[in-house]
Amino acid sequence: MSRLQTAPDGVELLGRGDDDILSPTALAFVARLHRELNPRRLELLQRRRDRQAELDSGALPDFPTATRDVRESNWRVAPTPPDLLDRRVEITGPVDRKMMINAMNSGARVFMADFEDACSPTWHNVVEGQRNLADAVRGKIELETPDKTYALNETTAVLVPRPRGWHLDERHLLVDGEPVSASLFDFGLAFFHNARELLARDSGPYFYLPKLESRLEARLWNDAFLLVQDELGLEAGTIRATVLIENVLAAFEMDEILYELREHASGLNAGRWDYIFSVIRKFRSRPEFVLPDRAEVTMTVPFMRAYTELLVATCHRRGAHAMGGMAAFIPSRKDAAVNDVALAKVREDKEREAGDGFDGTWVAHPDLVPTATEVFDSVLGSHPNQVARLRDDVHVTATDLLSIPETPGEISGEGVATNVRVGIGYLDAWLRGAGAAAIDNLMEDVATAEISRSQLWQWIAHGRISREQVLGEISEAEGPADAKEIFTEVALADEFVEFLTLSAYERL
Repeated sequence: MSRLQTAPDGVELLGRGDDDILSPTALAFVARLHRELNPRRLELLQRRRDRQAELDSGALPDFPTATRDVRESNWRVAPTPPDLLDRRVEITGPVDRKMMINAMNSGARVFMADFEDACSPTWHNVVEGQRNLADAVRGKIELETPDKTYALNETTAVLVPRPRGWHLDERHLLVDGEPVSASLFDFGLAFFHNARELLARDSGPYFYLPKLESRLEARLWNDAFLLVQDELGLEAGTIRATVLIENVLAAFEMDEILYELREHASGLNAGRWDYIFSVIRKFRSRPEFVLPDRAEVTMTVPFMRAYTELLVATCHRRGAHAMGGMAAFIPSRKDAAVNDVALAKVREDKEREAGDGFDGTWVAHPDLVPTATEVFDSVLGSHPNQVARLRDDVHVTATDLLSIPETPGEISGEGVATNVRVGIGYLDAWLRGAGAAAIDNLMEDVATAEISRSQLWQWIAHGRISREQVLGEISEAEGPADAKEIFTEVALADEFVEFLTLSAYERL
């Protein structure tokens, strides 16, 4: 744990890696970000805890009265850059070299290069991911295997990295004795190494921002953008950000989040799986908000319908893109019947999104790009998006967003078993360095594992199932002891564990 000789003053690098990515100037850049912004980050994390205590005491969220003028006044975000005008299909995945090449060659308009939920944050993955990103920006990412050579096509998807959320630290880099914010580490290195190169290639530094819970957290990101643009001598507004609305509290502040980022904002995304997890997490103390089996919580249940319709209406009123949710199905090339049924469900999901006014959608596998593209082509035609469709017919209230008790469905033994199997299976992959895992023909990531363990906790807490039932399923499930141990801890803890990755990171 001694400080490396090449590290800037006050910076300790506890893991070795790529000397270019982890150069003294790059580390100094990240350290300045951390020193300037981390005190406010910590205040905002405490604000989350205080807000949770209010919810546990019976409070319910509402649209903030203090920002009514923001919601009711006419303003728009900055014009969209040319290479982000058409986002009809975006593909997501980890920053693994092979997966990045395949994703960029998939025919999708955008590739969300994920340092967050689809990335197991081993030091190797994090540093190698930054190298892969830098090589991809420069068009020179390639991979030689015994069976195949992977290289970029002439036309590729636009790169939009997603850094880790505000709640996470990167323990391998200390600034003045404290772990650096993982958000600022991922974002800072990606911007430092690639911003000028992207601009020289007629693109720009674009980012997805995860896990925001309030307008104040968006303001912190905006201040980070202003700081780094000034540091590199770039104009304000050079960075463009798409915010994932994947927390139920953020759904009440969509206008405000766009407003805080208005010279940098390009859209909002309906992060469906994390949104469901947030509903369980935030309202864990309310028995009437207990959700049924995960498979029953579809995009058409009342509270999910209200959230997505409000997102489209909000974005289009402000001139921003509304991006649809993830199609997590992994096509089977061996079972045509399974494939046909699943692709029909994907098509139905994307038809609903396109019909509702979304400007694009997410898929997790290259084989889904043609289906999703076909659906959006049929609605968009020659237009790059449907931002001009204002959805003035949408009128969503706080009661609509909180219509969680109206969710139909049951809690079944099969649902309990599925949650155990998915949670342990995913943790097994994550602990061994894989942030996205194929389980039951679905691409599972941190968000779906969070739903799995948090539902079990919620069901036990409100007497819907027994602790012994869950322990029995865990003992019967396949998986190594370390994955089972962590899953047991987060699913059966006396007090709800806010994020399973905080517990699991200590053993990674």
